[in-house]
Amino acid sequence: MRGTLNMLAASLVAAFLCGCAGSHAGGEPQANLVKMTNGLKYAPAEITITAGQTVHWKNVALFGHTVTADASLAKRPADVALPAGAGPFNSGNIGLGKEFSYTFTVPGTYKYFCIPHETSGMTGTVIVNKAP
Repeated sequence: MRGTLNMLAASLVAAFLCGCAGSHAGGEPQANLVKMTNGLKYAPAEITITAGQTVHWKNVALFGHTVTADASLAKRPADVALPAGAGPFNSGNIGLGKEFSYTFTVPGTYKYFCIPHETSGMTGTVIVNKAP
C-alpha cells in the first residue's frame, strides 16, 4: 500500500512540475502565460498586453478551471468587466495540463473569473493597451 501511495504521489508531483514549466510544444517559454493553480488563483492575477496579443491560460491544478468574462454566467457582476466593443468569452472547463488562448483586439480592462471557484475569489484582470 505504501509503495502505491508513493508512486501516486510521485506521479502527481511530476504532473504538477511538468505543468509549471511555462513552455509550449516547441519547448520555448510561452509569452503572456497565466497559470491556473491548486490555490484557486490565476498567476499572475493581472497581466498587461498590447492590442492584438494573445494570452494563454494553462491549468496546472489537479482539477478543472475556466476563464470566463461573461456577466450572464457570473454570480457577482463585479467579477466581470469588458471594454466597450468587446464581446464576452468563456473557455469552458480546462483540465490538468490543458490550455485556453484568447487574442485581445479591443483596448481596455477585462475582468474575468473561474466559474466553479468564483465565490472563492478566483478572478483575474487583463489590461490591453493600444497598439503603437
